[in-house]
Amino acid sequence: MTKPFRNNAGIALFNSTGQVFIARRYRNDGPEIIHKGLEWQMPQGGIGDQEAPRTAAFRELFEETGVSKAEYLAETEWITYDFPPYFGSPSHRLAKYRGQRQKWFALRFCGKDDEINVLKVRNAQPPEFDMWRWERLAVIANIVVPFKRHIYFHVMTAFSRFAAGFSDPKIDVR
Repeated sequence: MTKPFRNNAGIALFNSTGQVFIARRYRNDGPEIIHKGLEWQMPQGGIGDQEAPRTAAFRELFEETGVSKAEYLAETEWITYDFPPYFGSPSHRLAKYRGQRQKWFALRFCGKDDEINVLKVRNAQPPEFDMWRWERLAVIANIVVPFKRHIYFHVMTAFSRFAAGFSDPKIDVR
C-alpha cells in the first residue's frame, strides 16, 4: 500500500528589496531531516483538514516567524516531494506519509525586520528554526536538503518576477 502525501503550504516571503526569507532548521523532525550545511529552508507547514491552503500559509508564516504583516502576490499549482527513507518511530506524526503535497505562496513582507522572531512559541507550536536571514532567491535551492531541491527550483522559477536581480540559477538538482 502506498502512503498518502500530506497537504502542506510553503511560503516565499519577499522583502521590499526582493530578497526572500529563509531560516535555519536546528533539528530533524522525523522524516524531515537536515544535513550539515543544508539546514536552510523557507517556512512551510501542514494544512488542516478544513483549512484553505492560503489561510494555512498565513497561519504557518505567523507560527514559524511571527510575521503578521504580509500581502498575497501569487501561488503555484500543487507539487510533491517524497521524504527520504525513515527508520524512526512509526508513531511519529509524519511517518504515515510518503511525503508532502505542497502549494507555495509568494507573499510580500509589509512589516519591519525586528518583528521577526523564529524562537518564540506561537499557537502551542515549538520553534523549528534558530536563526533567519534575507537571501537572494537564485541561491536558495543550493542550501536546502537534496530531497527538496526540485521543489525549490520550481518555486524559484515560479516566483522569480518578485526577486531582485534574479538570473537563471545554476543548481544541482541531484
